[in-house]
Amino acid sequence: MRRTTKIQLALLDNLVWVMVAVFFIINAAFTPQFMSSRNLLNILFQSATLGLMVLGQGIVMMVGELDLSMEATLGFAPGIAILLGNAFGLPAVICVILTLVIGAAVGWFNGICLVKLQTNSFLLTMSTQIVMRGLVLFLVPFSLAKLDSFYTWLGRGRIGPLQVAVLALIVIYAAFEFFFRKTTAGRRFLLTGGNRRASFISGINTEKVVIMAFVLAGFLSAIAGLITAGRQNAVSNNMGSGLVMMAFAGAILGGCSFNGGMGKPVGMLGGTLLLGMLDNALTLNGVDVNLVSATKGALIFLAILLDHLRHRLTAWIMHRENVRRLMRSSGRGASSSGQTEDKAGSGQKQST
Repeated sequence: MRRTTKIQLALLDNLVWVMVAVFFIINAAFTPQFMSSRNLLNILFQSATLGLMVLGQGIVMMVGELDLSMEATLGFAPGIAILLGNAFGLPAVICVILTLVIGAAVGWFNGICLVKLQTNSFLLTMSTQIVMRGLVLFLVPFSLAKLDSFYTWLGRGRIGPLQVAVLALIVIYAAFEFFFRKTTAGRRFLLTGGNRRASFISGINTEKVVIMAFVLAGFLSAIAGLITAGRQNAVSNNMGSGLVMMAFAGAILGGCSFNGGMGKPVGMLGGTLLLGMLDNALTLNGVDVNLVSATKGALIFLAILLDHLRHRLTAWIMHRENVRRLMRSSGRGASSSGQTEDKAGSGQKQST
């Protein structure tokens, strides 16, 4: 493969980071206070919750499925854990563990129902989202405030100048990037999403991979719930509302596809930062809240267009490369056959 083709494919694969760089330069030049260290740290901190949601959604999309229940899990897991902690006098560390277990259990339930019932993941997770949101509204009519400092540490704590949430986001993304890039188990997610039947025939337990993807999504949603509860020092019944659509946008911008088989955590991180910078820039420029919402909707539409465009351009580049190789091989074949004929003709002349 030619170097230019490799560069083109690499740019398409990392298009989100090109967009991040361009958007960063524009805001650094024209948005007041954008380049202050306090604002840059604030972008990272405000993006922590969304970043975990984007990563969870991206993992599910890698296996070719969707999870609408993540935003409800974000509020459901901390809400139920705190209610159980208050009812039974559980220590804060147990409440944290309960939150993570509940989030993973919700994902496990979604995954089991999906692979056993062979149903549509969009409809299945939409139903679990509605059920969880209704339960949280019923069980937590008012915010659960005055949380233990240990429970809120992930959302409010600091290590030096950095918030713990930012460090957690970086560590989690680094761990998952290593998992999907360097381990056999991680590669099975992309293989399952790319062609589930072929993966199954080759010996991969595709049902287990799909279930694990949903478990990880639920687990990451619970961590996002811990960060959100820590930031506001309370658990409210509307935590996570509206985040699932932005998680879709971040995952698609980061290289995931609705068709599955594509995506990597470093790209999803780029999608998260792009969304975080957009929200921050609109706020600093005093844009009306309703226009901010409209802009986010337009960004989701842009993400869908980019997904389609990326597929078309990749297919065109690969087709052009295959045609070039075919023409080169046919040219070599013609020249070699010509040389053979010349040798045969000279041999006949010598014999005569």
